[in-house]
Amino acid sequence: MHASGGPRPPVGTLTQIFFDAIDRYAKPNALQYKSSAAWQPISHKAVEQRARRVSLGLAALGVRRGDRVAILSENRPEWAMADYGCLTAGLTSVPIYPTLPAEQLPHILTDSGAAALFVSTAAQTEKVVSVREQLPALRHIISFTSPAAAGATTTFEELLARGQADETPETIAAWRRNALTVAPDDLATIIYTSGTTGAPKGVMLTHDNIASNVFASRTKIPFGGDDLELSFLPLSHIFQRMFDYLAWATGTTIAYAESIDAVPANMGEVRPTLMCAVPRFYEKVYARVLENALRGSALKKQIFHWARGAAARWSDTTLAGRTPSPWLAWQKRVAHKLVFSKLHQRVGGRVRFFVSGGAPLAPEINKFFHAAGLMILEGYGLTETSPVMTVNTPDHFRIGTVGKLIEGVEIQIAADGEILTRGPNVMKGYYNNPAATKEAVDAEGWFHTGDIGTLEDGYLRITDRKKDLIVTAGGKNVAPQPIENLAKTSKFVTEAVMIGDKRKYTILLIVPAYVHLEAWAKLNGITWSDRAQLIAAPGVHAKMELEVMGSLKGLASYETPKKIALLEHEFSIERGELTPSMKVKRRVIDRNYQAVIDAVYAEAPPAND
Repeated sequence: MHASGGPRPPVGTLTQIFFDAIDRYAKPNALQYKSSAAWQPISHKAVEQRARRVSLGLAALGVRRGDRVAILSENRPEWAMADYGCLTAGLTSVPIYPTLPAEQLPHILTDSGAAALFVSTAAQTEKVVSVREQLPALRHIISFTSPAAAGATTTFEELLARGQADETPETIAAWRRNALTVAPDDLATIIYTSGTTGAPKGVMLTHDNIASNVFASRTKIPFGGDDLELSFLPLSHIFQRMFDYLAWATGTTIAYAESIDAVPANMGEVRPTLMCAVPRFYEKVYARVLENALRGSALKKQIFHWARGAAARWSDTTLAGRTPSPWLAWQKRVAHKLVFSKLHQRVGGRVRFFVSGGAPLAPEINKFFHAAGLMILEGYGLTETSPVMTVNTPDHFRIGTVGKLIEGVEIQIAADGEILTRGPNVMKGYYNNPAATKEAVDAEGWFHTGDIGTLEDGYLRITDRKKDLIVTAGGKNVAPQPIENLAKTSKFVTEAVMIGDKRKYTILLIVPAYVHLEAWAKLNGITWSDRAQLIAAPGVHAKMELEVMGSLKGLASYETPKKIALLEHEFSIERGELTPSMKVKRRVIDRNYQAVIDAVYAEAPPAND
């Protein structure tokens, strides 16, 4: 099965996109950040000036066109300025997740051969200093903080001053002229993949790889010209980074969240009109809405259930392409006023749409948001595809799918169900790794995604990861991700991982949402001193099993997990259980919790086994 998104977008570069936006918009608030309890604006012209001084400053340090420069930082204006400074100098930026532990830095910095490194804080600098002996190619460590953190060779402000010292009308004109000689096929960035199965690989993305994605995406997603985006996913991830390039290209103001924890407060302060996020964000918002509704009085609960039902009927009608009756439309307005207006206020009151990517979004959660009047445009892509391949749009919207192809992208479903793709967005290859490149991209240019999916009327539906498919001892193939997503629709569940490969039946490892479980335990007179004691307490396992199994609907018998096991702690990057982009490493989970898993399977088999 094959599908095409149509003719490819214009060939372009990120440097051209950068200058076009400056010339076209010249807004006083291209970027925003919070300082001294107030949101501070940075104009397009100021961003251009600082990017230029980064370029000239790096040149003064001896960093030359084609060199690699790494960025180890949380989202902030300096991240974008450093990136644009590198791009306009013909350098290749290498983003690094700020959550990575020190021992994972040498592989990225040595493999890429980074000549310079931007770091955000003293804590990030300390990580680099602790492995400095393993980084012989690294000549400069540039600290975003002033004074310089211990171990840094200079500060961002000092770098800007170096660049400013070299500014003349002639050098300014030459800088822009040289920046625009960057070619579409020049390497823009090397992004090291999260590595769910092995060491991270450096994905080489050219200017045109990403620019083509920006051009194609802006025709699919409606931008109003006066939009504001809250940027909070790591810019080291291609999803947020491309979305910020897209925001820049469309004159959308980019406000950088103070931190992940501050996102709820920041949404209320900057009142974004659009945001991109991973499913975990929507899961948390959904869980919070349920918590607030169901802990109220009996009347409050009754109103919530009525409003949810009315909104769901309205959603079903509109998604089917029909016009709601006047009576249903009136019910929807009342439901919004009584219940869903509070959700809109929680996300700032101005959101026109969300974009979801990075992992599958549970259809039940997407349906809830749609019924509440908040559209989540779910899309699909990988780092290797810059990243967008498909996306739902307001005009072509189907819950449970990741939308239709964007311009220039082709998809082919292989005989075993794997999704193959080809187009201008597909990477140049893996840096220093021709063997991995050959394995991932075949002779005809098809990139093998490793995902399993189907095409339905032009909409792509992802069913699972090829390597994640569980084959039970009975030979049944089980796709775990949709089942895990169903389990996480319960407010009592934070994480769910299915186990069962080569086993007689499947089970679920569950990390409870302890804030809800502990509240339930107190109401039921259960006492405990720590989480281990809580999950071992009589009645707790039965309660969690009731919640989990109650959320699993419409599954075949062989797909339905027969037992659950409760875990004390959330999965972590430090223990190797999560990638920096928060994807679960199933093999590591299986290994780390082997004793727990073995104990569950050692128990008496379920009655229906």
